[in-house]
Amino acid sequence: MAWVLKMDEVIESGLVHDFDASLSGIGQELGAGAYSMSDVLALPIFKQEDSSLPLDDETKHPPFQYVMCAATSPAVKLHDETLTYLNQGQSYEIRMLDNRKMGDMPEITGKLVKSIIRVVFHDRRLQYTEHQQLEGWKWNRPGDRLLDLDIPMSVGIIDTRTNPSQLNAVEFLWDPAKRTSAFIQVHCISTEFTPRKHGGEKGVPFRIQVDTFKQNENGEYTDHLHSASCQIKVFKPKGADRKQKTDREKMEKRTAHEKEKYQPSYDTTILTECSPWPDTPTAYVNNSSSTAPTFASPQQSTCSVPDSNSSSPNHQGDGVSQASSEQLQPSATTQETQQWLLKNRFSSYTRLFSNFSGADLLKLTKEDLVQICGAADGIRLYNSLKSRSVRPRLTLYVCQEQPSSTLLQGQQQAAGSGGENGSGTPYVYHAIYLEEMVASEVARKLALVFNIPFHQINQVYRQGPTGIHILVSDQMVQNFQDESCFLFSTVKVENSGGIHIILK
Repeated sequence: MAWVLKMDEVIESGLVHDFDASLSGIGQELGAGAYSMSDVLALPIFKQEDSSLPLDDETKHPPFQYVMCAATSPAVKLHDETLTYLNQGQSYEIRMLDNRKMGDMPEITGKLVKSIIRVVFHDRRLQYTEHQQLEGWKWNRPGDRLLDLDIPMSVGIIDTRTNPSQLNAVEFLWDPAKRTSAFIQVHCISTEFTPRKHGGEKGVPFRIQVDTFKQNENGEYTDHLHSASCQIKVFKPKGADRKQKTDREKMEKRTAHEKEKYQPSYDTTILTECSPWPDTPTAYVNNSSSTAPTFASPQQSTCSVPDSNSSSPNHQGDGVSQASSEQLQPSATTQETQQWLLKNRFSSYTRLFSNFSGADLLKLTKEDLVQICGAADGIRLYNSLKSRSVRPRLTLYVCQEQPSSTLLQGQQQAAGSGGENGSGTPYVYHAIYLEEMVASEVARKLALVFNIPFHQINQVYRQGPTGIHILVSDQMVQNFQDESCFLFSTVKVENSGGIHIILK
């Protein structure tokens, strides 16, 4: 019996020893490979779960979300911002999503909001010199824009606008309650802003930023609601696809442990919240009338510029006052310059030239205007500023014969060189400019310059050999020599109250 008890003690002590050994092994294992909770929480699975957790009451819920339908790069580390590759000139969809909770922002329910999409520099250094960088790009790419909207493919956008002075921005209105997608095209590539051209992967990164505004009390879309952006790089056509493939192949060669340090590639890019772009938004007014600014009528300029209706200083009729209002004077104020731009169909450039006086605008060269306004509008604006009038097809010099004057032989030639009539008064001739080579144009210009009622002119004759009167026809006008000189007299027509004009 004693032997049995002794055996039980030996067995019990052996079990205790084995159990202690196993426990010590477990302790050693834990001690050698202890895990850091911060490393565990940094794993992608926990990041995804953390991002899906409900927001605290103190955290502001974003009212909108913008999703660009372009895949993110797989070669981006976990804690870095996503990077998306785009092809130059290719259309990419940005989905404008209403992310409001029930009851959030009731003031925009059933109303339109305005969004401005921009392509801007990601690097802070380039942001400081953005104006110089964009001016250099504009000089090399006259008439092109950095960012455009593909309107035919876009859905739900209203009243799209592009400002000629902001080649990197587009804006539009949209209804958050309806499906809205804006398709954008980026025309600049990342290597265009590097000192040396190394290729797409060495180019500078850009940002796509969306700023959204609601209406204020005056109906203008200036109250900021939300802003979000993402990082992109732009390559020449198909270059983004090749770069994405290269990054994917590099990641496939990495070990599983190395892959854990990188973000997976997602099919779409979600724009993350950011501060609004510092530029003041363009004022949108919620009405159907033109948004171009209106100004008080400018004062009549005392400096007249002759055009096809001009005459001598003694006969400044309606034609001259009309010419004065159509030509931009160097003395024009900024307000008068704005009025001139509106009258001459340059309303889209009023904001761009809001601080320009007449002298400032007239100093711009043709190259300057093409760079600022693009080729078509730049040339048109240059011609409107520099060309005083359309070049006339025929110029005639005419003088009205006084009834009391006595005509001398060769008087026309003498008068043409500054001669005098019998009373010692010099003949004053007036220039008329014909844009059309027809007889009716001659009668109309004579009536305008010499204040003759046009409806009273029955016929225009030219005095021929032996004093005969030859009817002035279109064919005769076409055979007039340029800068011909004429004296003319008027003859009343009996029983009709009209007159005939006789050119001599």
